[in-house]
Amino acid sequence: MSINEQLQAVRAQITAPGAPFELADIEVAGQTCRIFKNAPANLAELIEHARDFGDKAFLVYQGERWTFKHFFEHVDALSSQLRNHYAIGKGDHVAIAMRNRPEWMAAYAAIILSGGVAVPLNSWGLRDELLYGLQDSQAKLLLCDAARLAHVAGDLAGLGVRAIVTDETEAPLPPGVRRYIDVITGTATPLPAIQIAPDDPAMIMYTSGTSSHAKGVMSTHRAMCQAILNLEYFGTLSAMTSPERIGAMMAAGFELTTLMAVPLFHSSGLHAQFLSALRSGRRIVVMYKWDIGQVLDTIASERITQLSASPAMMLQLFTDPRFDATDTRSLSWIGFGGAGIPGKLIEQVSTKKPLAMAGIGYGLTETNGPATACTGATFDYKPHSNGPQSPIFDIRIVDEKDIDLPPGQPGEICMRSVTNMTGYWRKEAATREVLNDGWFRSGDIGYLDDEGFLYVVDRIKDIVNRGGEKIASAEVESCLLLHPAIAEAAAFGVPDASYGEVLAVVVTLRTHQAINADDIRAHVAAHLAPFKVPAHVIIRHEDMPRNPAGKILKRDLRKDFLRQDNDKV
Repeated sequence: MSINEQLQAVRAQITAPGAPFELADIEVAGQTCRIFKNAPANLAELIEHARDFGDKAFLVYQGERWTFKHFFEHVDALSSQLRNHYAIGKGDHVAIAMRNRPEWMAAYAAIILSGGVAVPLNSWGLRDELLYGLQDSQAKLLLCDAARLAHVAGDLAGLGVRAIVTDETEAPLPPGVRRYIDVITGTATPLPAIQIAPDDPAMIMYTSGTSSHAKGVMSTHRAMCQAILNLEYFGTLSAMTSPERIGAMMAAGFELTTLMAVPLFHSSGLHAQFLSALRSGRRIVVMYKWDIGQVLDTIASERITQLSASPAMMLQLFTDPRFDATDTRSLSWIGFGGAGIPGKLIEQVSTKKPLAMAGIGYGLTETNGPATACTGATFDYKPHSNGPQSPIFDIRIVDEKDIDLPPGQPGEICMRSVTNMTGYWRKEAATREVLNDGWFRSGDIGYLDDEGFLYVVDRIKDIVNRGGEKIASAEVESCLLLHPAIAEAAAFGVPDASYGEVLAVVVTLRTHQAINADDIRAHVAAHLAPFKVPAHVIIRHEDMPRNPAGKILKRDLRKDFLRQDNDKV
């Protein structure tokens, strides 16, 4: 039996009536959707289930070790304070801005159990980005760490936003700001459960787009719970079609443990790691920051079984000379998220971890996770694909006229699923551009092969994908144009050996102005996150190339850059 025949047989088995991933049809917002019948009704139900894990180890961070019981002590105390002291109720928006840590996860759970809408903000952002997220989301409260508080402390009063800060700070706290430890120290008052409907809003997660500001993706409880079960479906499908690998994992006997090296403000960290661990009782070791030596030491000392990161990060790990000298026997489930996989990485993994469950998927923040996935034996079968699709997703490949294209012909990838966002927060026009009759237009170019495997080959959106981190060109261009010496700016992606793609910018200067590349980088660094600082800066002394409508032709600028770069080789 071929791999594809095995996939079809297992899919039929695990989605049949009475099976764990039994399917059903329901009406959502006037659309008929397929759902997993056994998914939790809302995130509160999903979270509460994890209480049953009690004294089982849950979180490890910087010498701290939290059991599930200790986690819920934080959650209950914080939820009580949110409802009683801060009057957070159903539908209220509460922002989180801190680096990955146990308090981030406790804050998220407490917001959900309070009936609130969680608003994770990019913790790599500086003042302008954090301030925009707070203003745009209309958050009533901010839970943050000291570094993020320092960026916006002077703005909170004007916004009418109170805050809870996790770290000790030497400076006096601004009015309306309390320390996390003081907030949770009080007695947790038992409160009645909040009644949450499946289609109530659960989260606004910001994502880079082609506009100058990130857009808030609105998701319901139903969408997120279905997305978590969808991840479990793909895991089960992969395991049942890779019996030799699963057998080797079970024989090794290591406790399932995830090394969290991706941000919680991404669906890869929030959905695939934190919320999935609450469902399964899996232990999470939280990295303070990505450092190859520390990653290897942690894999060995904590017996890490699962690690997912961008292909650029994983290539760094597997090609580091220390990898072969480290005890990585436990590492058996390897995920590549955020970008296409270079052939060198595929070769490294197949050589050094031939029995690992390695794989990749395809999804966006707007879909709450993967529409397709390719792991284990399926990944070996077609390592350059993004895998077969989920049973709760429909996928179309369309041309510019929205006409379906046949297998093998590239076009725009469109997806319809119960997990899709309801829209972009406060951006109706942007929502209409990508959502139509339940179909989400991804802005990505891809094709389906004759077995239904998806291949993602390009992007329509003007997004730079730097090692899995998305950079909106328009956001960088808007930032550059704030500089008084810059007349015009264009930002675009160019190939890079380490990150796959990095940001390049071309600027023209105003008359009688003189600045250099370092000045331009410093300007961007003062306003945006470090990963958005351009790797290449070109100061152009002639007019930008334009089309008849007056739009700058970035493709011509990119060709010029690549030609000049090749000339230097």
